Amino acid sequence: MDTLIYSIRKFAYAAPMIIGVTFISFLLMVYFGPDKTYDLLSKNPTQEEIDQVRHELGYDKPFIVRYKDYLVEVFTFDFGHSESTGEKVTDILKRTVPISIWVQLPGFILGHLSGVALGLLAAFHRGRLSDKLIMIFAVLGMSISFLIVLIGFQYIFCSSFGLNWFPVQGWSTETFGEYVKYVTIPTMATVFVALGYNTRFYRAVLVEEMSRDHVRTARAYGAGPFELMFKHVLKNAMIPIITRIIFSIPFLVIGGSLLIELFFSIPGIGYETLSAIVTGDLPLVKAVVSCATVLYVLMLVGVDVLYKVVDPRITLK
Repeated sequence: MDTLIYSIRKFAYAAPMIIGVTFISFLLMVYFGPDKTYDLLSKNPTQEEIDQVRHELGYDKPFIVRYKDYLVEVFTFDFGHSESTGEKVTDILKRTVPISIWVQLPGFILGHLSGVALGLLAAFHRGRLSDKLIMIFAVLGMSISFLIVLIGFQYIFCSSFGLNWFPVQGWSTETFGEYVKYVTIPTMATVFVALGYNTRFYRAVLVEEMSRDHVRTARAYGAGPFELMFKHVLKNAMIPIITRIIFSIPFLVIGGSLLIELFFSIPGIGYETLSAIVTGDLPLVKAVVSCATVLYVLMLVGVDVLYKVVDPRITLK
């Protein structure tokens, strides 16, 4: 019951943030976004034709009225139809968001699990050769451009000049085998790059936790490596770990990986968002911005509840 009350209160506090983010994003879209008026007109249009098109697009409405209509779209989750394809925006989201999730999910899970594992190993052997090697690998992954990694992996594993094990481009989930075939290279590239950032972050968190008094006491009482690292170190370092993972979820669900989807011609939400920005498809851009904002708020509430689960000493107020 306390958790439910806290969640409702948190949503109430987050409402101004939703309004603020949507206002700023709408302001930028209105005054700096593309004007599609002349895209819908023939050459040398009359002023009457221009006014008619602007009226159909809603450009002649006062800003506050347009923003009010936008808020209605946000809270009703009805953004109309795409100005580029005519397809309903919600149908586009239903079609593309699951693709982005399936593209990113393996790399997301493996990247964080591997980062925690390497962070534990490096923290336990702090200052030793294994720690230094792990940090060298992490810095290497952080320093290489994601695009270079994609090109290199594609050349090695997908081209006829390399191993030619996987398709160069495309996407299919008709069977599990097809899914594995198309998702392997994006997953490998994602893990390779993300692992460096994750490992450095988790190592720093775990090294700090190892300096606590309770860890030194457990070590003095003869706690073994497994008990020491998992029971006394990892368990008490879950707050920052959960924070990093949870606040990565909006990117996973909404953003996808724009570069991966563009490079491998995967029809996910990242690919559609880029197309919408290039063509000035405001209904789709507004939908993506709104979904990302709402999802971020949901994660803001969910992370506090998870804090309580992993650490009963935390109170929800």
